[in-house]
Amino acid sequence: MDSIILRKEVQERIKEVKEVDILVGIPSYNNARTIGHVVKAVQAGFAKYFPDKKCLLVNSDGGSDDGTTEVVQNTTIEDFQSILLHYRVEPFFKIATPYHGIPGKGSAFRTIFEIAGVLNAKACAVVDSDLRSITPEWIELLIKPVIDGGFDYVAPLYHRHKYDGTITNSIVYPLTRALYGKRVRQPIGGDFGFSEKLAKFYLTKDVWETDVAKYGIDIWMTTTAIANNFKVCQSFLGAKIHDPKDPGADLSAMLHQVVGAAFDLMEIYPDIWKAIKGSEAVPAFGFQYAVGLEPVNVNVDRMMEKFKLGTKELSSLWKEFLSKDVLDFLCESQRLSKEEFRMPDNIWAEIIYSFAMAYHKKIMNREHLLKSLTPLYIGRVASFVIETWESGAEEVEDRIEELCMTFEDKRDFLINNWD
Repeated sequence: MDSIILRKEVQERIKEVKEVDILVGIPSYNNARTIGHVVKAVQAGFAKYFPDKKCLLVNSDGGSDDGTTEVVQNTTIEDFQSILLHYRVEPFFKIATPYHGIPGKGSAFRTIFEIAGVLNAKACAVVDSDLRSITPEWIELLIKPVIDGGFDYVAPLYHRHKYDGTITNSIVYPLTRALYGKRVRQPIGGDFGFSEKLAKFYLTKDVWETDVAKYGIDIWMTTTAIANNFKVCQSFLGAKIHDPKDPGADLSAMLHQVVGAAFDLMEIYPDIWKAIKGSEAVPAFGFQYAVGLEPVNVNVDRMMEKFKLGTKELSSLWKEFLSKDVLDFLCESQRLSKEEFRMPDNIWAEIIYSFAMAYHKKIMNREHLLKSLTPLYIGRVASFVIETWESGAEEVEDRIEELCMTFEDKRDFLINNWD
């Protein structure tokens, strides 16, 4: 594979560093406001939990013009006593480099993986650059299972606001759990740990010039690790507080990239997911505790409008592949008020599986197909919000568990109609 580490000063820095024990990557694009906190947390994590290890922070940047990379270079912890450290700490190294390739998080990760490979990093982690809730403990929780437990992939486990992460909760978690049999709660979490072996395995895959390298990289990495029998676990990191997204806002680009990546993976691993029966928990590390969460604004009336308008305009297209029961339900929904409307789990699971099969059979242009899922997704989220408005975090998690079981129960519908 041709090296994508093109910058001379980065190659010189790599020669100077020679080898590292631990590498943490931060992909970024115009995150000057938040990335300084992330850099400090990573450095404190290195110093506090891995003082005898040679550690490197890599900022892989998408061409920021707001001074992101300068913030990375200039941020440091001068006074280690402020984090209650009184012993000598191994030198801490930093590399900030623009990545090459198509714009997106995947290209940033590719640069991080390649630097990790060249420097023979034994354990690596990647964390988002817009995190406001990251602490030094995150670095320990993402790295220790690799170093001490022999795990290859450490997925994050967070407490999130009940209406944050709706793509995960309504599609990606139920689908990947039902298909691949592992209960990885945040398969597109953004913050994860991985082994040297897995990083090198990722680099052998031919995805870096595809749409996966935009939004689909997280689900690709999780699924690739599970489907290829790498040792997977999850670590509880507390709250995920980052720049929030309104689930009723326009998430269609992210939705179609993430779901498209999940459907592409179904094409790669049919022999594996067809043979799975049920699902099992994966080992979880970290002390679980209650956390305060920032509110997420939700406009249910606007979501219902988008759902009803989309249903009216797109029903003729969906007739190609949705069952009569589903189409009848969607038709009936046009007449229901917000208070009366609910989208049952079995209808939603059938919709997702039907879209997966239509994608597989190339019934129509795949991009048009995926974009047509947006109003149905918004309708499902609106239904979930209406149903859980008064519910606490545990009750909401119970509802997501019920949805996952429905996806598992309806697997036969998918398998029997796939070919």
